[in-house]
Amino acid sequence: MTYTAHMKAALAEAALSGVDVPVGALVLSPTGEVLARAHNNREVSHDPTGHAEIIAIREATAALGDWRLTDCTLVVTLEPCVMCAGAIVAARIPRVVFGAWDDRVGASGSLYDLLRDARLGNPVEVIAGVLEEECAAQLRGFFAARREE
Repeated sequence: MTYTAHMKAALAEAALSGVDVPVGALVLSPTGEVLARAHNNREVSHDPTGHAEIIAIREATAALGDWRLTDCTLVVTLEPCVMCAGAIVAARIPRVVFGAWDDRVGASGSLYDLLRDARLGNPVEVIAGVLEEECAAQLRGFFAARREE
């Protein structure tokens, strides 16, 4: 599976972030069905855990009625941070697909590599750089607009 179509859906979800940093995430079933979708909402919710990954994980566990997402895939437009990597490991998600790297706070291979750290349990398969330029351009556009304000 190439995950291109799913990443496009995550980019569309990220576009709904409004005043928040545009990050979108999907949790996929083993067959590729979208179980949950979310975008960042920290500013709107006044919640520091309002990252797209966290929200999507919560929605997927509610949909499945189980906190273990052992056969699911998380697709996200930006490399997960430390908090999100911890939630991914805790939820037993075996595969993460992301678009843009986050050299500032990334925890999935750039600054840290928590997802593949076997000391935390089963290493997570990481597929990086899917539609990387499109994901990075969406983020650059958001921050360029903020600087102009």
